[in-house]
Amino acid sequence: MAYRVVQWGTGAVGVEAIRGILDHPDLELAGVKVYSEAKAGADAGALAGRDPIGVIAGIDVDTAGVDAVVYAPRHPKLDDAVAILASGANLITTAFAFHPARMAVRDRDRLRQACTDGNTSLHGTGLNPGNLGAVIPLALTGMSRSIERVTVQERADWSVYDSVEITFDQMRFGSPLDEVNAQSDGLRFTSALFQEQVWLLGDALGLDLDAVDTDLEVIPASADRDVCGRVLRAGTVAGQHWRWSGLRNGETVVEVETLWTVGESQPPHWPTPQHGWTVTIEGTPSMRAHLMTLASFRRDVPLDEHVRSASVATAMQAVNAVPAVCDAAPGFVTMADLPLNLYRR
Repeated sequence: MAYRVVQWGTGAVGVEAIRGILDHPDLELAGVKVYSEAKAGADAGALAGRDPIGVIAGIDVDTAGVDAVVYAPRHPKLDDAVAILASGANLITTAFAFHPARMAVRDRDRLRQACTDGNTSLHGTGLNPGNLGAVIPLALTGMSRSIERVTVQERADWSVYDSVEITFDQMRFGSPLDEVNAQSDGLRFTSALFQEQVWLLGDALGLDLDAVDTDLEVIPASADRDVCGRVLRAGTVAGQHWRWSGLRNGETVVEVETLWTVGESQPPHWPTPQHGWTVTIEGTPSMRAHLMTLASFRRDVPLDEHVRSASVATAMQAVNAVPAVCDAAPGFVTMADLPLNLYRR
């Protein structure tokens, strides 16, 4: 019997999730939540570039009676998550809740109570935060006898991403330098997600972290630059170097670092990992793994297909986790708790 799933949100990740649900042998698409009148009433198959399937997208979607919701909105709302969980639907999200036990106490308690009320489970996943920033490092530690430090680095140029609302409005690229810090609107939420990832690695490995520190350096654009139809002005933010450091006795033992630019060369004092994700474990033995997502390593494909591959990977982390989350005990289920998440044909 297939698990009945509602897809919540139809942005870049949500559309890929619809395709993934339709192709998964153990899942059935039961509904689609959209946010715009332009998409309301559309067939879910058409939204995903497929033939019509008879599932009509709507602004109001009832989650009672479904097994799970894949929750991938651009702006997650705690009230939505609480209502979904309390309705009896398990929640798998790419938007937040990567380590709910380390969320703000009030938010954590509301989510935990909703899981109790609905007899449901909550799971946060994705790429980074997500598989490449948590599952891969944790898997590598199976070869460790001792660990001194775990480091996850992401290097990315945002100029190729077509989600300009996220680039400019949420992540504050193109804003004046003096208006951007770790507590700025939008960035504060993003920073909290990566802090959760540091805590998740520390907690899962028993590293006894005392605190997680956050550091942000921004750099200006050297010239005006068109970014998918919007202009990033010279002198505004064109690069962000974030470091989230998990401390034990004042020493960093877990670090997540992102080096993000928008068409700008990074300054010489920044670290220089390869584009993509690099996981380094210093210990006995020391290990390093570099990972990328592309549309293909063998075929010539357009740039936008390479960019889209990250959305596919993000969505499929959630879609492929649906059966395990539905079968898990009620409550918070992290990436460290689930069995290995595998492709199903």
